[in-house]
Amino acid sequence: MNIQGYEMRAVGEPLMASRREIDGPAEGQALVEVLGCGVCHTDLGFLYDGVRTRHELPLVLGHEVAGRVVAQNAKGRDLTGKLVIVPAVMPCGRCDLCARGRGDICKAQIFPGNDDHGGFASHLLVPAHALCEIPAEFDSADVTKLAVVADAVSTAYEAVQKSGLRQGDFAVFIGAGGVGGFGIQIARALGARVLAIDVVPERLELMQEYGAEWVLNAKGSDPRQLKKTVRETASQAGLPDTEWKLFETSGTQAGQETAFSLLTFGAVLGVVGYHPGTVNVRLSNLMAFAARAEGTWGCPPEQFPAVLELIRKKQIAIEPFVETFPMSRINEVFEQLRRHELSRRPVLIPDFPS
Repeated sequence: MNIQGYEMRAVGEPLMASRREIDGPAEGQALVEVLGCGVCHTDLGFLYDGVRTRHELPLVLGHEVAGRVVAQNAKGRDLTGKLVIVPAVMPCGRCDLCARGRGDICKAQIFPGNDDHGGFASHLLVPAHALCEIPAEFDSADVTKLAVVADAVSTAYEAVQKSGLRQGDFAVFIGAGGVGGFGIQIARALGARVLAIDVVPERLELMQEYGAEWVLNAKGSDPRQLKKTVRETASQAGLPDTEWKLFETSGTQAGQETAFSLLTFGAVLGVVGYHPGTVNVRLSNLMAFAARAEGTWGCPPEQFPAVLELIRKKQIAIEPFVETFPMSRINEVFEQLRRHELSRRPVLIPDFPS
């Protein structure tokens, strides 16, 4: 079979159209026809910033995939013909780490577009056991945009779950676009009272409609004044000044330093955004506040049905946060995202010539 795609050949160079032949899925694999693939800032890191992929170049990037299983070579459930989400992180499910619930650090995990060829293609090969079937009640027209569930939505869900967030908690998201926009909705759906911090007014306005009880524009703000404003917000709402749930979802130096500066007694800081550079923080704050900082690498495949259920119940909105483009415009979309010209998360739809 012939798979068409767009591959990365070198850092800083445009993605190039490619073709490769496969015999079919190997044992344990499924062949998925790509219906939509989201563009993540991690993809920009690979292409523009020199973040190394684990698979040698050339490599087809893309790890936010929704598609249809067209062939399967695996025992167990038969997903042939089914619509599926391809999780961005797919643990092997067999090793000691997986058995102990640490599939996020499984040494045999597959991250499409990093460990193997990804979703900026007509098809991709993935471990069949990790696929999440999309329930029949979802409208087929929505499936393409559900690609963002593979990472942006599910990773936000996992970060919120790991924080131990409970109903009535004060949750603060530093970064209201992409993962942050979905995280805000998830935290609100789970009963938190949410403050969104960003530097883009349009994002903050949107989040006021989708889960944020308060918004704060941090552009040009003094860090001390910002923390004072956050404290006042909590106090005026009758919320405690301890055990805040903080989520860094901006993936910027300023955002990460701001998130760390907001630590308070018993706080949990979920680090979700990726920034390739260094940040300046006083690490001793974790000790002094008896606080905790924890990173989130993807979401376990077994959590995906719960995420889709929140979407089905309309507690997470996808449509206002996603924009679709033909995959043939991939280099243009990458550049626009790099220049911060897109307000919504782009999803690319394959339009390869037959």
